[in-house]
Amino acid sequence: MKNTIVRTLLVVALNLAMHATTFAQSAGNSSSTSYLVYGLLGVAVLIFFFILAQLSDNLIAIEAKRAGISEDGLNLGLIPGAKEIAGSKMPSYVGSGSSVITLKKGFDILLEGEATPVLEDASGVTSFAVQPPNFRGILPIPKLTVEEGADVKAGDVLFFDKNQPDVKYVAPVSGEVVEIRRGDKRAINEVIILADKEIRYKSVEAPDLASADRAALKSFLMESGVWALMSQRPFDVVPDPSVDPRNIFISTFDTAPLAPDLNFVVAGKEAAFQKGLDVLGKMTDGHVYLGLDARGDKAPAAAFTEATGVEKKWFSGKHPVGNVGVQIHHIFPIVNEDTVWTLNVQTVITLGNLFLEGRFNAERVVAITGAEVEKPVYVKTYLGANIGQLLKDRLKSDHVRIISGDVLSGAAKSNEQYLNAADDQVTIVAEGDYYEMFGWLIPGSPRPSVSRTYPNFIFPNAKFKADTNTHGERRAFVVTGQYEDVLPMDIYPQHLMKSILVNDIEKMEALGIKELSEEDVALCEFVCTSKQPLQKILREGLEIMREQS
Repeated sequence: MKNTIVRTLLVVALNLAMHATTFAQSAGNSSSTSYLVYGLLGVAVLIFFFILAQLSDNLIAIEAKRAGISEDGLNLGLIPGAKEIAGSKMPSYVGSGSSVITLKKGFDILLEGEATPVLEDASGVTSFAVQPPNFRGILPIPKLTVEEGADVKAGDVLFFDKNQPDVKYVAPVSGEVVEIRRGDKRAINEVIILADKEIRYKSVEAPDLASADRAALKSFLMESGVWALMSQRPFDVVPDPSVDPRNIFISTFDTAPLAPDLNFVVAGKEAAFQKGLDVLGKMTDGHVYLGLDARGDKAPAAAFTEATGVEKKWFSGKHPVGNVGVQIHHIFPIVNEDTVWTLNVQTVITLGNLFLEGRFNAERVVAITGAEVEKPVYVKTYLGANIGQLLKDRLKSDHVRIISGDVLSGAAKSNEQYLNAADDQVTIVAEGDYYEMFGWLIPGSPRPSVSRTYPNFIFPNAKFKADTNTHGERRAFVVTGQYEDVLPMDIYPQHLMKSILVNDIEKMEALGIKELSEEDVALCEFVCTSKQPLQKILREGLEIMREQS
């Protein structure tokens, strides 16, 4: 849009200059003509200066991005923005010394079935699993250190990656290893543990933060099992122990459909969260960034706003503003060979408890959500809980889709399967295995949509009952501009996806693939008229890039 305006103004300026020259040549030296000529030339000169300033701003922004300099809501260019002239409206809790990064692109999908802030104890869950496929970058067949029938404590090592043998993957609970499920080509899918009634923990001695160096902390985190719960970008994989992160990023709010309220999740765990931040501060020469929620009238939890030893960045906007990848893009973009780490709030708490309690405490608060749930609530369980036991006597019907995670980026599960390691939400929606006669030709039931074919925009706060029907088949992959309307990043996702499909590695990198993970393009997949599996395409591209790096 800005480039189009600049081109238009350039054409106008050239026309004014040409008309001024024509008037001067044809009208002689009359005073009225001279005033007109000088006026036209003056306007043309002003437009030229404006164009030069705009080009300078663009060049400054490009160089700032290459150097990893963040605007942080401020204007680095020559021309002051409207917010700098008039000031921007910010919630009172943000504080006068802070700014809010407001993102205009995005879309909030409002669904029925949000969890009420009530915490129940999921005592009926007795089966838990650690799933190697949850940890990107690990070999399909890791080295097992236990066999079926083995007795383990929470924190005992279950397996490790042969490529990174120092990084251990540990048991979330104590009990008996009852089954090791394998998939295609003997790949290990799940290591299943039948939990004890009272969890027994492996005792660990954490290093002293004040005196321990980074190497000692790394070794301890890899051995304890917490290292495997962190993620490294680009590629969104288990961190490489040989590479220190430039910065570390944590989003303290989630804007995905029916996502859990992290202010509720962190309640009572403030000390563990702060301790986790203290540990992370020792792991980088850069900063630990917290993305804070500036969307509502109520301030986020004190555990977030009063955290110390971190850089706080406020965000406002629609989904995917809560995605850590989007926040990284607007705080300190990934450029060149940069490496950063990301953690979710509950992993930070687990990390803090490792130092406070001297044990691997994999407790998780999980939101049971969706319109097909009798009573959407939060439950307290452990990492990798059995889905069927977690949902027992909670569903309205059996004809449902069970999703580990949210409806945009989660994974379909059966009752026999387990909650993914990074997920703190289970979503239940109705199966959409029905056929719509004449499709869009006749009025249909209300549904979440960005299209103005449905009058959703008239009722912006209306909530919908979603199902899994895609309302159309896969179609030609045509350029629509839909992705750019909902992805608040300086990236052209449709061009990127096509470069992945043709395996153009140079173009993939130039178009910003290293800044993305699946959750960042999930909303693009939702609005896609062509019904393309964008998350799957992106992961294939990331794996190609990772193999080449």
